[in-house]
Amino acid sequence: MQKSQNKDSYTKLSLIWDFLKGSRMFFLISILAALFVNGLEMISPQIIRATIDSVIGDKELELPLFAVSLVERAGGIKTLKSHLWLIAFTIVMLATGSAVFRYVNMYYNSRGAEHFAKTMRDRLFAHIQKLPFSWHMKNQTGDIIQRCTSDVDMIKNFISEQLTAVFRIFIMIALSLCFMFSMNIKLTAVALVFIPVILGYSWAFHAKIQERFTKCDENEGVLSAIAQENLTGIRVVRAFGKENFERERFEKQNQIYTNEWMKLCVVLSLFWGTGDLVSGLQIMLVVVLGSYLCVKGEMTAGEFIAFVSYNTMLVWPVRSLGRTISEMSKAGVSVERICYIMNSLPEQDKPDALTPDMRGDIDFDHVSFGYGSEKILSDVSFTVKAGTTFGILGSTGCGKSTLMHLMNRLYDLPEDGGRITIGGVDIRDMKGEWVRQHIGMVLQEPFLFSRTIAENVGIAKDPVTLTEIRQAAAIACVDESITDFTRGYDTLVGERGVTLSGGQKQRIAIARMLMQKTPIMVFDDSLSAVDAKTDAMIRGALKAELADTTVILIAHRVTTLMEADCIMVLDRGKAAEMGTHEELMERKGIYRKIYDIQMALAEEVEQNGA
Repeated sequence: MQKSQNKDSYTKLSLIWDFLKGSRMFFLISILAALFVNGLEMISPQIIRATIDSVIGDKELELPLFAVSLVERAGGIKTLKSHLWLIAFTIVMLATGSAVFRYVNMYYNSRGAEHFAKTMRDRLFAHIQKLPFSWHMKNQTGDIIQRCTSDVDMIKNFISEQLTAVFRIFIMIALSLCFMFSMNIKLTAVALVFIPVILGYSWAFHAKIQERFTKCDENEGVLSAIAQENLTGIRVVRAFGKENFERERFEKQNQIYTNEWMKLCVVLSLFWGTGDLVSGLQIMLVVVLGSYLCVKGEMTAGEFIAFVSYNTMLVWPVRSLGRTISEMSKAGVSVERICYIMNSLPEQDKPDALTPDMRGDIDFDHVSFGYGSEKILSDVSFTVKAGTTFGILGSTGCGKSTLMHLMNRLYDLPEDGGRITIGGVDIRDMKGEWVRQHIGMVLQEPFLFSRTIAENVGIAKDPVTLTEIRQAAAIACVDESITDFTRGYDTLVGERGVTLSGGQKQRIAIARMLMQKTPIMVFDDSLSAVDAKTDAMIRGALKAELADTTVILIAHRVTTLMEADCIMVLDRGKAAEMGTHEELMERKGIYRKIYDIQMALAEEVEQNGA
């Protein structure tokens, strides 16, 4: 994918640190609570050691001065010998304290994790909203959704389950080694030998896991895109009987995705299997050599039991560091994929962007534009007088919609691509939001949200009344159809308007645009799904209501454009003809040929119908 050129782009660490705003205190409290858990858990083996060696046995009590002082206050060793329940009670209290701090640790860790994930989702969605239309055209919707869901969850889990545990792990390793060294240096040296081995093979697996997980993540994005595309276009799939084709396409990609996960599972299995083997060998050697040292009298039974406890505590955090390295591989891939979105440049206006009056003439001056190496428009020039109706006729792919997308700044016109001005002001010098607020557009395939009809029509204005909504719907000749529905304007529209006919969707989209009351209105072949009679009714209503509005009509149907003040015929990205209907008819060029063909077809249909 294309890399961002943003000079303030995020690195992986800076992105995570920025997302952690608002969550840092939760994680700090969680880490501090975990440290208290570590400290309390480290005390119990020492109590057990002292009990076996000095309370049950006869060895002199070896504890820190504050602990010896507490024992003396309790009545000394003799009292403890006859009241072992005091030792059991102490251990229970330590366990209770550990449980309380563990609860605090988990509670604040969970709060921090969820707040962190919410921040990521909010920031990602807000940033995606600001990215240019061209960026959205280059990136599949399903892949973007996957980055904002699965990748966010992966990062959240790594931060909450792995990264915050690192502090606890290092404290546990340090405390365990300190206690182990204080009891037996030889045995501690044996335990230490395995630490670099565990960390070494974990790092060796790191690159392999990262490579495999990258492929899994990318293929999951492809799979999500296929599912999203298929579900969005389910009517087309059904209409053409392509269910089996789509199922096979999905299953093929799903198999690829599954195979990649299986390859990753093989690597992870080797990683965890190797870890179990090395950790098992370490524990076995410590137990065997510890038993040998006990027999030789170099360790007491209490020291041996305590040492084994600390060794167990040591093995877990060392293995956890290995797991952290493993999970870091996967989280790193997810962070990189989210970095791509956050580092993509949002749409930007010039520092001194203007907000001029938008009721002037629209002038296209030698406009040229292409998508990559494909040239769509070539040196197109024309002027739309303010308050007039301008028609554009042309075949599919000739650049009609591209002209309007450039005027609406959905695509940015390159510096060497000519100029588009409104009232003499170059649209590149205007604020993008200002341009779109004053240019209403209705597309051939309008998008309706999964809301009520009233919400879809009134979405462009806040606040809005039902009376205003119905007035706009009446102009679009759809009010009567809506009131015939059982729930009227409260009828819930299916996803992308799937419950409505093509004509109803177009007319609702027209009503929605009319709510904006913009000085410039563009109808991009937005009457193609209605019959000729309804087309004429809508144009008549629009003409009556939009007397001072500049209207641009794009159509394949000549009858839709006949009453326009000026009509341009676009052919292969160039302005081939321009004039009124009468003038173009006299020239007997492309426009006249299209008119004759369409009129002949209309007569044939009428005769067959009769």
